[in-house]
Amino acid sequence: MYEFNKKYMALITQTDIKKDVSSNENKKWLFPFILVTSLFFFWGFVHNLDPILIPHLRKAFNLTDLESSLIDSSVFIAYFVMALPAGYIMRKYGYKSGIMIGLVLFGIGSILFVPAANSLQYIYFLGALFVIACGLTFLETAANPYVTILGPSESATKRLNFSQSFNGLAAFIAPAYVGPMILSGKNATQAELDAMTPAALHTHILEEAASVKMPYLILGLIILSVAVVFYFTNMPDVKDEDKEGVDGASFAGALSSMRLRWGILAQFFYVGAQVCVASFFIKMATTSAGLDEDTAAKYLGFYGLAFMIGRFAGTFFMQYIQPRKLLIIYSIITILLSVLAIVGTGMVVVYTLIAIAFFMSIMFPTIFSMGIDGLGHNTKIGSSLIVMSIVGGALLPPVLGYISDVTGSIQNGYIVPLICFSVILLFAFNGHKTNKA
Repeated sequence: MYEFNKKYMALITQTDIKKDVSSNENKKWLFPFILVTSLFFFWGFVHNLDPILIPHLRKAFNLTDLESSLIDSSVFIAYFVMALPAGYIMRKYGYKSGIMIGLVLFGIGSILFVPAANSLQYIYFLGALFVIACGLTFLETAANPYVTILGPSESATKRLNFSQSFNGLAAFIAPAYVGPMILSGKNATQAELDAMTPAALHTHILEEAASVKMPYLILGLIILSVAVVFYFTNMPDVKDEDKEGVDGASFAGALSSMRLRWGILAQFFYVGAQVCVASFFIKMATTSAGLDEDTAAKYLGFYGLAFMIGRFAGTFFMQYIQPRKLLIIYSIITILLSVLAIVGTGMVVVYTLIAIAFFMSIMFPTIFSMGIDGLGHNTKIGSSLIVMSIVGGALLPPVLGYISDVTGSIQNGYIVPLICFSVILLFAFNGHKTNKA
């Protein structure tokens, strides 16, 4: 009996120790997880101001659809340029260093909107957006994989979808509450602009450009404050799963993964689709449904709300449906909705775009987590390559803008998202195949 009690007490003690260790690990990760999750909100916030900037600067500088799409290009080309440097810095100095650099660039780029507005030069706005996007590249390259490894691997996709849900929250708040601060509500026709004296035209452009200064200045100061909090926070030193360490990481090893190759392709087209749908939402709402600019901006807020709800709903559904199967279902639905956006009329088009936001909401985190799954010591390289593929947001919106300018119909341009969602459907069927990395 004594031996039995001794063994029983030893078993209980070991169980308690494991529970204590698990509890301590969770506590150690909780605050860093909250901080990293806040980053998803902040970059979602600034990204979802772009659909407001596009019609606003189109008016201010009298731009075509193709010219205004350069706002997206200046943002997403930074992902292509900076993803590999961001990955290299994180492999050498860790996730926290990447996050710190990203926040500083993000904050500085936001503050640069003040001199850009004072200059009255469109090119300076594009430059400020490029600096912001360089910072976002570091943040996304760090935060997405960091969230997936802050906990059990089997729940990585759900965890990333949860964090990305706050990106969706920002998609609602930015256009609904900050958008009206930027949009002036003035819609001068080309004839009215041509009739203005040089002094009157200068005053008009100055007023239109000045409305962006305060929102971006406040955002920049907040982001720099968050950088200070990160600096003084002890972030867990999460190691790569592969025991060989980062010294064994290589591009060839990462790209030997079929999942990663498909993930890069799918993410390129997904981001292109998301940017196309969101950036030209106001143009679609004003031309197809006849809404005024302010009303269209409010519906853009509902678009963001649908995106947010879709993220939380997707996280819930993944408890019962495999992420890959849910991605297949959602891809098929978005393909059908894209067809309706092209051929629909009136408010049907607006509601269709809002529905697309709901069903495409899970795509980025699901593609990302599926793409880097099983990469081990190549995870940071794989993360960089997938972030590089975000350049789709720079290259595909100008295609939509060009089609719109040539055909005279913005709806015809939505064949671009239709093709994008078709590629994502192919990824959902093929992206589950075994990694070779």
